[in-house]
Amino acid sequence: MKTKNYQKKSHAGLEKELQELRVAYELLKTSYENEVSDRKRTEDNLNKQVERFRIMVEYSSDILVLLDKDGYQRYISPSAESITGFSVDELETAFINVIHPDDVERVQQAFEELMKYPDSILKGEYRHIHKDGGFRHFEAVGRNYLDDPNVQGLVVNIRDITDRKLAEDELIIAKERAEESDRLKSAFLANMSHEIRTPMNGILGFVGLLKEPELTGEKQKRYISIIEKSGARMLSIINDIISISKVESGQMEISVSETNINEQIEYIYTFFKRDVEQKGIKIFFKNSLPAEESIIKTDREKIYAILTNLLKNAIKFTHAGSIEFGYEKKGKFFEFFVKDTGMGIPQEQKKIIFERFRQGSELISRNYDGAGLGLSISKAYVEMLGGRIWMESENGKGSIFYFTIPSDGEPKEMNVTKNIDPADGEKNQIKKLKILVAEDDEPSEMLITMAIKMLSKEVLKARTGGEAVEICRNNPDIDLVLMDIRMPEMDGYEATRQIRQFNKDMVIVAQTAYGLTGDREKAIESGCNDYISKPFNKVSLTVLLKNILNIR
Repeated sequence: MKTKNYQKKSHAGLEKELQELRVAYELLKTSYENEVSDRKRTEDNLNKQVERFRIMVEYSSDILVLLDKDGYQRYISPSAESITGFSVDELETAFINVIHPDDVERVQQAFEELMKYPDSILKGEYRHIHKDGGFRHFEAVGRNYLDDPNVQGLVVNIRDITDRKLAEDELIIAKERAEESDRLKSAFLANMSHEIRTPMNGILGFVGLLKEPELTGEKQKRYISIIEKSGARMLSIINDIISISKVESGQMEISVSETNINEQIEYIYTFFKRDVEQKGIKIFFKNSLPAEESIIKTDREKIYAILTNLLKNAIKFTHAGSIEFGYEKKGKFFEFFVKDTGMGIPQEQKKIIFERFRQGSELISRNYDGAGLGLSISKAYVEMLGGRIWMESENGKGSIFYFTIPSDGEPKEMNVTKNIDPADGEKNQIKKLKILVAEDDEPSEMLITMAIKMLSKEVLKARTGGEAVEICRNNPDIDLVLMDIRMPEMDGYEATRQIRQFNKDMVIVAQTAYGLTGDREKAIESGCNDYISKPFNKVSLTVLLKNILNIR
């Protein structure tokens, strides 16, 4: 009985142990499966991270480079090919060879510095030669990577900053140009103030002297002569300012007609001969073609202005020797020249001599007057006419200015004012006129009244546009209105438009001190018959009025 009980207990113990083993096995199996699952999950995550890193590297707009501790390239990202033009294979074998030669030493020094100091970081800019022959700017940021604190190599991120560098360079250039422009404009305004105030001082000063009692006739003539010269000088300055303003604003027009160059050269020679000889120097001209072959189609006034500007400079800067000017026919072009034995042009001034707001000297202490606009105006005119201008000069020995003009310019429509022959004027005497002078400036009104004295039987006066309209409404028999454009209350354009509402036949001539392109067209559009710019003299005003009244 005891034996049987023992066997039963042994069998029960085995069953229990077996069950425990099964439980242990299941636990081990579950643990293993969990471990395998975790490992697989870790591997998957690692693979995903590696893939993400690969995509980031391969599709980055930057270049990633791995270098070993000896400087050999172990990896370069594919983006390098599109940025540099070289294939990855070409760059792996010769990366250092495509760094700009001037930057190679600096790049090598930076690499050596990183190898010495593990915690240092590389950051700098260098240039990389592109396969097309040009070069691009790059910014490099890198640091070394370690293994058991030894430096194993270098990781470098390279970014193309060419566009940024170009933008920076453009900003620097623009800033320098703006500063230079401001400086030149300041110098120009200071010069203009001097050039305008000087003749104004002469005019006002000698006008005051004319009031002195017991003034002799000789002194009176001398003072009047100085006033006239000062007025002419100031008008010349104003004309230059207007001309350069028209050129810069694109309002300058070309008026082409047949022009006899020989006659123009001879006229200019006669005009300047006295002034040149008074300085003790000689002047010559050269017409290389007979009269019948010297006729070209061009803008006569522009040619006159160019030659006059060049000759004025030659006279101003020549104190001994001679001046010669003229032309030669070269193919389809006439090549003009103005040669002098003057002081010449310093080398540093040759590059800027034709620029606006420039002068041979911009110092306050310079010895010559002038606005410094003559050569820039001449250059603009030459280019408008289809030619070019240049100069040759040796400092202290003189200068030669050349410019070319095509001989076959196409004529454009022009508004031509025909000159009235004096004999015709006598045959077609104009009746005495009833004239309205609409002018708010008293000196201008007095001058106009004196200029029209021989043509007028009665002169009415208005100081505002509104007064002009009312006078015309109350005096329909007025023959002529001289309408100032700039007046208080109502300008001349609006006054003319209102007059035309009740009187279509009255002759109205606009007169203005603006003198800009488009003024005549605006005057005609408002209802004026014609236009004259201030300052005008008695002769020009009389010719204009006779032309208008004869046309009627």
